[in-house]
Amino acid sequence: MNILQRWWYQRRYRGTDYASLFERYRGEELVSLDCETTSLDPQRAELVTIAATRICANRILTSQSIHLTLRAPASLNGDSVAIHGIRHQDLQHGLDTQHALRTLLDFIGNRPLVGYHIRYDKTILDRYFRQHFDFPLPNKLVEISHLYHEQLERQLPNAYFDLSLEAISRHLDLPVPPRHDALQDTITAAMIYVRLTHGDRPALSLLRS
Repeated sequence: MNILQRWWYQRRYRGTDYASLFERYRGEELVSLDCETTSLDPQRAELVTIAATRICANRILTSQSIHLTLRAPASLNGDSVAIHGIRHQDLQHGLDTQHALRTLLDFIGNRPLVGYHIRYDKTILDRYFRQHFDFPLPNKLVEISHLYHEQLERQLPNAYFDLSLEAISRHLDLPVPPRHDALQDTITAAMIYVRLTHGDRPALSLLRS
């Protein structure tokens, strides 16, 4: 969201519960975020689960995490179940969409969002928030694969680097968890962020093929 858009939303929602969302964030926390969806197309994908974990400086506040399960969307089929393993029966007691979005909004506020392919998640969430709240998320984004690439690029310009989440985790000597669990993916992304911003620069000698 650019400056003019933020200003417009600030004026539009002045005096409402949403006004603070469009103010400049002045705190020290970030939020690692991940969604499981029914498709890889962000324009059609429907939400299945949403997870978020707070980060404060070099600490990952796992006790301050949320993992929201939504009701089964119509597009949940065998192809998407094969990816994340979440079935219709696993979503029987899921939240209705508006409740889930409001819970997420209360948790993240206007903090920056950290993630792996975080723009994909935000594109989907923006669709939902526009539909149910008439505004997109104003939060700034921090893409961990970009942070990682920038640090390696300084040491070896124009080289090719494996930017998969598994390869980044291995190179940074972090646990490589099973993928497609939204909460675990937020913790993995948070660990990578903390390592890159508060640890030593990744050494090229430790890269594994």
